[in-house]
Amino acid sequence: MADGADRRAPPTPPISLIGGAFVALLAVLVSTGGAPGDRLAAAEAAFPLRIRGATGRVIHLAAPPRRVVSLAPSITENLLAIGLDRELVGVSDADDYPPDRLLSRPRVGGVVISAERVVALQPDLVIGVNDLQREQLERLGALGLPVLAVDASSLGETIALIRLLGRVTGRRSQAEGLAAALERRAASVPPGVRRSVYIEVWHEPVMAAAGGTLIDDLVRRAGGVNVFAQARGYPQVAAERIVARDPQVILMIYPGRGQLMRRPGWSTITAVRAERVYELPASLVTRPGPRAVDGLEIVARLLRGSP
Repeated sequence: MADGADRRAPPTPPISLIGGAFVALLAVLVSTGGAPGDRLAAAEAAFPLRIRGATGRVIHLAAPPRRVVSLAPSITENLLAIGLDRELVGVSDADDYPPDRLLSRPRVGGVVISAERVVALQPDLVIGVNDLQREQLERLGALGLPVLAVDASSLGETIALIRLLGRVTGRRSQAEGLAAALERRAASVPPGVRRSVYIEVWHEPVMAAAGGTLIDDLVRRAGGVNVFAQARGYPQVAAERIVARDPQVILMIYPGRGQLMRRPGWSTITAVRAERVYELPASLVTRPGPRAVDGLEIVARLLRGSP
């Protein structure tokens, strides 16, 4: 179904919705010691760092990490996008982009992370998604590993996450360049027509993307109004509720447009009658990473009526 990590990702089939990370609740404090000249040099290098992650656990980084393990596809995409290639020694089973840079990397598990594999890689930084992996991250931390838990459920938080990852990995300038470029692109996206939107993330059971998710934020930025924006995460919804809200556009993050349009009773929905039902590339709208701006551009184009 979908890929990417997002807050309160759907249970079951869409393990691919794992790919994401969020920045709220994370504070980074720089502490230095030594003579004034030494402190200045350390501050310019941004190390050593004392970091409190989304779980509240504090880790210390004396220098830029040389062995990093990523536990989610979105984290991996972000790290590779800021040049952390040689240092990335382990990734999750769900990682699939960019494919040519993942072929030889050790895998450490998917929904269930293998602590044994992670420990064997001898990482000096492990980064995971708090909302999806909190208990597993706490277990890894209890083993003495430096674990950073992060979260991001909007485009703004995604860009902040990129800056954060640049800071903790010693890739501050690369991350800032990428973040600034993404901000410029996002600001230049012309909004689509203001239409009501239903976002379906799965069909058995029927699940919607509601408020507090990356794709909800992209729809809002593109000018749309999510018909389930008042709910949170990825709730199961009854078909009659969707029909009653009569969305003008339906966005799907899995293949199945034809089947959706043939559902009993759905022919009365404005989106179905107008054939404004679209399948989206899931990784572009569910993963908090650089390609989320691509997702924003697609959503805005669809709301303008240009498939």
